[in-house]
Amino acid sequence: MDYEIFNLGDVLLQSGVTLPIAFLAYKTYGKLNEQKDNVIVYPTAFGDQHVQNEWLIGSGMALDPEKYFIIVPNLLGNGLSSSPSNTPPPFDRANFPQVTIYDNVRFQHQLLTEKFGIQKIALVVGWSMGGIQAFQWGASYPEMVERIAPFGGIAKTWPHTYVVLEGVKASLLSAVGFDSSKLNQLSSTDMRAVGRVYAGWGLSHAFYREELYREMGFDTLEDFVAGVWEDSFMNMDPHNVLAMLWTGQHANISANPSYNGDFDKALQSIKALACIMPGSTDLFCTADDNEYEAKRIPNAVLKPIQSIWGHFAGRGINSADNQFIDDNLKHLLSLSTKE
Repeated sequence: MDYEIFNLGDVLLQSGVTLPIAFLAYKTYGKLNEQKDNVIVYPTAFGDQHVQNEWLIGSGMALDPEKYFIIVPNLLGNGLSSSPSNTPPPFDRANFPQVTIYDNVRFQHQLLTEKFGIQKIALVVGWSMGGIQAFQWGASYPEMVERIAPFGGIAKTWPHTYVVLEGVKASLLSAVGFDSSKLNQLSSTDMRAVGRVYAGWGLSHAFYREELYREMGFDTLEDFVAGVWEDSFMNMDPHNVLAMLWTGQHANISANPSYNGDFDKALQSIKALACIMPGSTDLFCTADDNEYEAKRIPNAVLKPIQSIWGHFAGRGINSADNQFIDDNLKHLLSLSTKE
């Protein structure tokens, strides 16, 4: 086990359900300095675990463990933190309660303050659903967070994004005839269709048209879809996926008592310096959505990743995209937050 566990105890979720003996899995990189002001929080995305974030962490990079104390908390539902696959009855598998992005960030705040005594965060950064968590940190704890850098992530699940995730979910539910009483019959084999549906959204039209999958070692489109999309999703627990899909579909940084659904107010309340990096060809976390959000955050800049890798411009696969993200993070971290 290359990660640690922070026990949350019995937690009251935003839904009103108490999840007993909840826990947060996390990994740290680097050392916390005496001032406790060299902190970077880097939450995981849908389906990812902390190891998938490590491409952006390294000596000489923006997220340099020789300079910063980097905390990677795992999303609830991802199989390491409290999830359908590791929670005992009565909240196991399809009975796992609904968990929000707000819940996740609240528990991460507990980890930082109770475990480490941290009161200031230099940067919250994240891709996709990790990016939504970065926005949520900025809105929930504006005095604590100095900078945020969401890439390939939006501050709420806009209607089109919701529909995309609904299609992904439907491909799994169809395996049990959309009968909610049979959800516990789902298996990893049923995830094959989920991978094939998501394959059309994760990458852009141009990626497929130019056959960039050949650069990844796949000779045919069918080999790529089976070898990447099917395999990756079939390694996921279907109940974990349903839990994370619910979290993603209902993500909204204003859906909490602080803002009562006033999305613009939540955006305007973010005090952090913000560098927002959408993928220019992202099909469901679009640059247009991020543009709306950036215009309402007082100290935000919009820096689109000019890439044909779609949503996966933020996945750490394409070296040019990786360099762009790292360069912008270095610049953001160089900016003073002192007024």
